[in-house]
Amino acid sequence: MNKLYIGNVSAEASEEDLESIFKQWKIQHSGPFLVKTGYAFVDCPDEKTAMRAIDVLSGKVELHGKVLEVEHSVPKRQRSCKLQIRNIPPHMQWEVLDGMLAQYGAVESCEQVNTDMETAVVNVRYATRDQARLAMEKLNGSMMENYALKVSYIPDETAAPEGPPSGGRRGFNARGPPRSGSPGLGARPKVQSDIPLRVLVPTQFVGAIIGKEGATIRNITKQTHSKIDIHRKENAGAAEKPITIHSTPEGCSNACRTIMDIMQKEAVDTKFTEEIPLKILAHNNFVGRLIGKEGRNLKKIEQDTGTKITISPLQDLTLYNPERTITVKGSIDACSRAEEEVMKKIRESYESDMAAMNLQSNLIPGLNLNALGLFPSGAPGMGPSMANVPPPGAHGGCSYGGQPESETVHLFIPALAVGAIIGKQGQHIKQLSHFAGASIKIAPAEGMDAKQRMVIIVGPPEAQFKAQCRIFGKLKEENFFGPKEEVKLEAHIKVPSFAAGRVIGKGGKTVNELQNLTCAEVVVPRDQTPDENDQVIVKISGHFFACQLAQRKIQEILAQVRRQQQQQQPKPPSGSQPPIPRRK
Repeated sequence: MNKLYIGNVSAEASEEDLESIFKQWKIQHSGPFLVKTGYAFVDCPDEKTAMRAIDVLSGKVELHGKVLEVEHSVPKRQRSCKLQIRNIPPHMQWEVLDGMLAQYGAVESCEQVNTDMETAVVNVRYATRDQARLAMEKLNGSMMENYALKVSYIPDETAAPEGPPSGGRRGFNARGPPRSGSPGLGARPKVQSDIPLRVLVPTQFVGAIIGKEGATIRNITKQTHSKIDIHRKENAGAAEKPITIHSTPEGCSNACRTIMDIMQKEAVDTKFTEEIPLKILAHNNFVGRLIGKEGRNLKKIEQDTGTKITISPLQDLTLYNPERTITVKGSIDACSRAEEEVMKKIRESYESDMAAMNLQSNLIPGLNLNALGLFPSGAPGMGPSMANVPPPGAHGGCSYGGQPESETVHLFIPALAVGAIIGKQGQHIKQLSHFAGASIKIAPAEGMDAKQRMVIIVGPPEAQFKAQCRIFGKLKEENFFGPKEEVKLEAHIKVPSFAAGRVIGKGGKTVNELQNLTCAEVVVPRDQTPDENDQVIVKISGHFFACQLAQRKIQEILAQVRRQQQQQQPKPPSGSQPPIPRRK
């Protein structure tokens, strides 16, 4: 990749002009400039020089009144699935970058390029040309932490006529060579688990785990090929501190075992007589599946490993702490085996959820899925979260003034499940409302024999997603649906009566497309009498992601209708007082 394309070249520019610029910036070239009308080509002696030329000149240097654009020269036949992304913030975590790239398709490899630049550079291969093209369009020029990303094609020697997609899940497949944990940090394992191991340790043992001048922790990371973060500054004065371990599942387990050994030795040396259990932190979304129906999964782990396992109550959850504490008691060997089994279940749940999330993320408009905090990247102490990095071009909800508009959804649950949703003394529904940032109320039963109850959820799109996700999950955890049965519920949303036709479409075309796309059943009952607000009901039935996708698609249709209404509003007559502009 030594050949450069120089674009936006003035018609007055000559080979000597370009030669002068390269000489001024001390950039070597290994051949003459081939100057065409509006653009030019030149060869550099090596890839490093070519990268420097792109970084120093592109978008920064002017020639005859035009700012030059410099990038790799890629023949059209080789503009396939490979991109180079430059100007990545130097301290950015790979988890954040991975999540951003996966929004646009299945990433087959992502390799860091070694350069002399302060910012990071990666070469990315997507599974299809369309995915690469979409990533190029969305990411090029987008801002990330005050850095404008620069994206260009790079030659793909293996480019072949594009066939049908391979069917791989949207997201990351095989990764490229090892990369650093973030630019400038230690090596990142090639097959690192997407979900780290998080444990709580007594504060008095943190010093022993770190060791003199960090020697002990460095030794652990080296031996186990892991990256370990000890969050000493979290919860000042707390009796316990969280530790996050990034590695392969085996590396995480080895590091955890070593930490337990160190704590045990320190306890003996300091005559600390209390039992030191292993405490694992896990996101609440995965705990139900770890426990299993009637606690079977957890009981099996206890029996197989000879340990006693307890899990902190739901009441301990807060908006800022979505993790539960899994306390494992037993010998170090037994606790170590239990950790492997517990984390195996957690990782399986995570992979299942992320596969579903990645499958739908490109389809759900108006909703920043990465900002929901439903997955571990948003957990405390786990480094920068995607919650701080909305996808380029993402907009929350259907608002026009910045904040997402509040929506009302009526979700119907089995009448017998009302107690589980409300919780003891209303604790669960209060906690859920606080966690989701939504108003959640259960409507009175419509009769003594009512088999369903209506849950009224009011809040913006992200709050709706969180609240409904937790309700679906709770019904599964509490065994209101069988172990192999998917939770399917009915949701009602109200739409203006004049917009119902847009939801249905000509000859039912739109509603049929909605059903095919979302796998949800969408019905707009005929002959409805609009309510006092001139609204009618749209019924949506299906599993969680199907319901969410259908809700968002319908809200998108309504947003289009509102925009068209605004555009069609008559303009004020000439001479009338112009509206006072809103202060930003």
